[in-house]
Order: sequence, then C-alpha cells, then structure tokens
Amino acid sequence: EVQLQASGGGLVQAGGSLRISCAASDFSIDDYNIGWIRQAPGRGREFVAVVSWNGFSIYADSVKGRFTISRDSTKNTVYLQMNSLKSEDTAIYYCATTTVWNSSDPLTYGYWGQGTLVTVSS
Repeated sequence: EVQLQASGGGLVQAGGSLRISCAASDFSIDDYNIGWIRQAPGRGREFVAVVSWNGFSIYADSVKGRFTISRDSTKNTVYLQMNSLKSEDTAIYYCATTTVWNSSDPLTYGYWGQGTLVTVSS
C-alpha cells in the first residue's frame, strides 16, 4: 500500500529552525516528484517546495532562501529544512507526490500524507 508519513513538526520560536521528514512506503521516491504543501488555519493549501526525480527543486517565493528540500533515496525519505521561521509559517505541512515536473499546483499532487503540524511562536 502506498503511504507517505510526515513527521518532525512541533513548536518552534520565530527565527528558529526545524526539519520535517516524509517517509515513503511501498514505492520509491525516485519514481515521483515529491512536494511539501501546507495549510494554515482558515486558508487553502499552499505550495511550499518540490524536488523532482532528477534532483531539481523549486520553492514558493514566501520560503525561498529560508527552506531547503532534499531527498535521500537510500532512506526513501524527503526532508524539508526550515530556517528563519516566521509566525506565518505556522501550518500543517503535507508531503505529496506528483508526476508533473516542478509543479507548484496542489491539484497535480496525487498521493498525500496525513501532515505534520508546525507552530511558530512570535
């Protein structure tokens, strides 16, 4: 069964850092582009970052320069390193798959994990 498990969320102070993980089961992350998409309270789902099967990454303007997405094929896991966190980064962070190269559109993502909550205090 295809599964994505997001983990590593928690409470962090503004300006701090946090790394969240997305562990894949029953499929290889090398077969998909893997993205992070977040949903803040009262808002729709917002694209954060995606790493393609060839290692190329794109980021939303709101996180560019602060967040880094990476993949470890040996662990079948994708990471999101979040630095210089802001209160507006508070959201549930979901990892998901897409077959569309460098897609920033949440509608193109197929398999979704349950998400992990990141709360940034100000």
